[in-house]
Amino acid sequence: MRRSGGKKGICHVVAVNMGYGHERPAHVLRHLSVNKKVVIANDYDGIPERDKSSWEGSRSFYEKISRFKSVPVVGDFVFKWTVDEMQRIPAFYPRRDLSAPSTQLNLIYSMIRRRKWVRHLVESLAEKNPVPLLCTFMTPAFAAEEFGYPNDIYVLVTDSDMSRAWVAKDPKKSRIRYFAPTGRVAERLKLYGVPAKNVFLTGFALPTEAVGGLASKTLMKNLGRRICKLDPHGIFLNQMQSTISQSFGPRFCSNAPGKRKDSIKLAFAVGGAGAQREIGTAILRSLAADIKRGRIEYTFVVGNRPEVKRYFEDAVKKARLKVGKGVHLLYEETRPEYFASFTKLVQDIDILWTKPSELSFYTGLGLPIIMAPTVGSQEDYNHKWLEQVGGGIDQLDPRYTNEWLFDWINSGALAKKAWNGFIEAPTHGAYRIEDVISGRGNTIHPLPMVV
Repeated sequence: MRRSGGKKGICHVVAVNMGYGHERPAHVLRHLSVNKKVVIANDYDGIPERDKSSWEGSRSFYEKISRFKSVPVVGDFVFKWTVDEMQRIPAFYPRRDLSAPSTQLNLIYSMIRRRKWVRHLVESLAEKNPVPLLCTFMTPAFAAEEFGYPNDIYVLVTDSDMSRAWVAKDPKKSRIRYFAPTGRVAERLKLYGVPAKNVFLTGFALPTEAVGGLASKTLMKNLGRRICKLDPHGIFLNQMQSTISQSFGPRFCSNAPGKRKDSIKLAFAVGGAGAQREIGTAILRSLAADIKRGRIEYTFVVGNRPEVKRYFEDAVKKARLKVGKGVHLLYEETRPEYFASFTKLVQDIDILWTKPSELSFYTGLGLPIIMAPTVGSQEDYNHKWLEQVGGGIDQLDPRYTNEWLFDWINSGALAKKAWNGFIEAPTHGAYRIEDVISGRGNTIHPLPMVV
């Protein structure tokens, strides 16, 4: 249920379109916005050319390095000593004071103060309607505080752990408040110097359409169907019968084991920079015969990049398959259209294969996640988190997907991952975030401080 579904929103939702990780949760939360739209800090009407140039330089650099990472040996080295070193997350233990600003943070503040970076956006939003700001990237929040934005400022962290660059330069004096997707982030923020009163453990903002209100009606319906398909011989269900029946009833999956004929629906999602597209084509080649036989439906989640769409269209032709006949491309011309289509897709698929980006949190929808190799230290932590909650598993050699994937299905292993993700990962983050911003207090069960 969307409790702020009326015409009057309660905040400005601000994101950046660098990859998909920051814009995806903002799209989920757009119903909280005063105009039901997301403000893109690096691409909005009237953005000064100087600001746009600064944003574009950093985005272009990150996307080029992300794609270059796939180059054997050299790619990993270059990525580690450029992007990864700037975003490095220090070891959590032993607990200690980590409030000293990082090099990346000092660079951000230098640009904000010297170049008045993002000041135009802050002043424009304050002039139009000075409601609270909800940012899914830290830089607009820092600028809002620097330039005196006249209302509350919130930041939603978009990974399971975070670097020092996400927290204000003087955190003890800062008024920025944080939404933590995991207990680790909540505790990390305190090590970085953020007062406990400014930290809210909410979980990640998953699509409310895929959750279905506080009772999770849509999620439960999709999970029930998914588990039955992913456990065709009833191995997982026999182990968990008493627990499962409490949620779905005693006749759950009453079909005879091994008789379910529905095709398995697998989706492979590339990153916003188009990284790891080669893995997607290797999967396609391996599963080509199974696709033709109707055993599996395979969706390339392309996003909104036309060059990636052309790449996969060419791969489908080379595999002697046809788009629309067992193979699908999720491509949209605009990012809002892509995010809307992806929300529909995750309710229909059975397995999601992706690098452990912000999509790691989607295991909370009862989705088993096959993890492609990580890109960046924040994804290393997402990988650990997915393993901890039990919702994800590392890919094996994509060239032999047609062998090991069906072994995982027939053994009930992926059904178990789906159930673990639903049980262990937060699902109601969007609702908790709305509670905090609206001043209602938490109306949903509290999350355990699992780190």
